[in-house]
Amino acid sequence: MALEQSVVSNSLNPAALKVLRNTYTLLSLTLVFSAITCGIAMAVNAQFMGLWMLIPYIGCLWMVEKNKNSAAGLFWVFALTGFLGYTLGPLISHYLATSGSQIILTALGGTALIFFACSSYVLVTKKELSFMGGFLMTGIIVAFIAAIANIFLQIQGLSLAISCIFLLISSGIIMWQTSAIIHGGERSYISATVTLYVMLFNIFTSLLHLLGMSED
Repeated sequence: MALEQSVVSNSLNPAALKVLRNTYTLLSLTLVFSAITCGIAMAVNAQFMGLWMLIPYIGCLWMVEKNKNSAAGLFWVFALTGFLGYTLGPLISHYLATSGSQIILTALGGTALIFFACSSYVLVTKKELSFMGGFLMTGIIVAFIAAIANIFLQIQGLSLAISCIFLLISSGIIMWQTSAIIHGGERSYISATVTLYVMLFNIFTSLLHLLGMSED
């Protein structure tokens, strides 16, 4: 992240650079906090929440958006990301028990690589990607609905397709959000942080699923 900031520090206007720096700083803190809550979930042997996780997730997401321009928004950012980190605990425990640590490390490495590649591309090329917003948001909503439906349908081929779609669309949203920051379309680092965090969450879980299916 420091490298990405140094690449653009001399070419962005001060307002955009401030949002970018605050976003990356807050994102780093939320990732650390999520790792802590994930470790707590693993330590207490927390159970997978299933669809029930959507209730606190949507509630926290709504509170973040409502308070994105105030100090209270920071509390809700950590509430949301800490909760999502906690929900990863049972998932990671499962893969550690069935596949070992290699699959976790591979998914983490792949997530970091995708984020760095997508954000660096936009920061270096200064691409204006606002035109992608409608398509990407529609795609993520469709994939989300399909994922919920497949919990009941249990179609393996559909599950594979959904993971691939989440992987591709989440990568696209990282590029779109980064473009919005540097071109002035996003001035709330709280909203930007949450968007990037949720996309990283999607990419990591999608990679875990794909890698797990390949091992099976």
